[in-house]
Amino acid sequence: MHQRKDFLEDESATERLGAAIGRVLRPGLKLYLHGDLGTGKTFLTRAILRATGHTGRVKSPTYTLLEPYTLTLQGHTVELCHFDLYRLSQPHEFIEAGFRDYFADDKICIVEWPEQAANLLPEADIDVFLAAEHDGRTVELRARSELGATCLENLYPSPNP
Repeated sequence: MHQRKDFLEDESATERLGAAIGRVLRPGLKLYLHGDLGTGKTFLTRAILRATGHTGRVKSPTYTLLEPYTLTLQGHTVELCHFDLYRLSQPHEFIEAGFRDYFADDKICIVEWPEQAANLLPEADIDVFLAAEHDGRTVELRARSELGATCLENLYPSPNP
């Protein structure tokens, strides 16, 4: 499938990536963010939400595990569910909390620490791998579905011929 690797030299570069992702969001998209503590998963999510026009507070769901946001994309109201599964002690807690119900065709799910739910999550449309490197971070985006591939293909506008 489609993949892309970049170096994000600073927070502005991460904001630009978030803005690009925000422009290609579609209902049903599942975006899984991987990376150590402090690699920018929540910062990237905040940039994605800002790109969609969200002006309210964007807080990390580290303790609540889920923060929902109502967005308007292309004239349609869509719920974006931001999960942070870092504090799950057992994968089955994901099911017990009823989180599987949020992964529907009419919602967008961004999940930090998806590995904490083991194989109980549906397949990602896009996996995002963030890693600290020198003064910035590397990011690798991997499409896992047709929807994910379409989003990555449209991530950055093509230059005019």
